[in-house]
Amino acid sequence: MYARGARQYQAVGTETSIMDADPHKLIQLLIDGALARMSAAKGHIQRNDIEQRNKMLNSAINIISGLQESLNMDAGELSMNLERLYDYMTRRLFEANMRNDEKIVDEVIGLMMEIKTAWDGIRQEALALAR
Repeated sequence: MYARGARQYQAVGTETSIMDADPHKLIQLLIDGALARMSAAKGHIQRNDIEQRNKMLNSAINIISGLQESLNMDAGELSMNLERLYDYMTRRLFEANMRNDEKIVDEVIGLMMEIKTAWDGIRQEALALAR
């Protein structure tokens, strides 16, 4: 009973965050969501829970695809590099899913953390400039 209530509370909190978010914050939420799903997938790999591993990795792949689709390709080289990186990450997660390989998931988590760190820094700069 408690777990169900906690999930419902979390869902409401997530919906509220999304509704209140500016475009930059939405990207942060997507990155966080991908990281959470990859971390959960690692746990499922460790427990040999194939169904849940598959579900979490597919969800992470969908989020990364959404990030890829949201790129402004008119922004130049950075966007093209991110597009290639997202494509690589997607292919690696497919491979991790097929091989049940936690190390590949760790690799993609590391790449996503680098993107997160850069994106979080950009947000702080943007907020400082807006003041």
